[in-house]
Amino acid sequence: MDVKERLYTVDAVWEMQGWDGERDRRYELIDGELIEMSPANYPHARLAGKIYRLLEEYAESRDLGEASVEGGFYPADDRSTLVGPDVAFISRSRLPDPEAFAFVGYMPDLAVEIVPPSNTVAELRRKASLYLENGSHLVWLVNPMEGRAEICRLDENDELHIEAIDINGALRAGEVLPGFALPLRALFPEAPA
Repeated sequence: MDVKERLYTVDAVWEMQGWDGERDRRYELIDGELIEMSPANYPHARLAGKIYRLLEEYAESRDLGEASVEGGFYPADDRSTLVGPDVAFISRSRLPDPEAFAFVGYMPDLAVEIVPPSNTVAELRRKASLYLENGSHLVWLVNPMEGRAEICRLDENDELHIEAIDINGALRAGEVLPGFALPLRALFPEAPA
């Protein structure tokens, strides 16, 4: 008898996480495969908080939308994929119902992933493609161990385009957050030039 691996859905993850105070595990789904997420280390969490704060302050002051941390997003037509970017931004016109106690049924306009020691940049580039192919406009991959970042977007052929940003550069959000620029020096002030 063949043993079949169970494929999960967004609904199964919602139930597994409980939301009742009894279970506090976090999961992501990629093509129905359940991936348990460990808590972030302090530098990772601190960096996510700083990026969130800067995005939220900029967006709120211009009424452009809202930033969030560790929210669950899934493509509208795919309940077997669920991702939780470290930081996300959703434009004002696309904001979900603030009273809806649920994962968001579409991808954020901007997803930010911070490269943890347990993942490779190549793995996060695959995840960036997933965001972009399912509706995100931009993905920032921030690498604190190297003091670098990448801005990912799809080009005119729907291929992943990566713009490398060094310590002297800035993360920009183009049409998603017009005029926004986040110098990497603000995130990594101790990094060598």
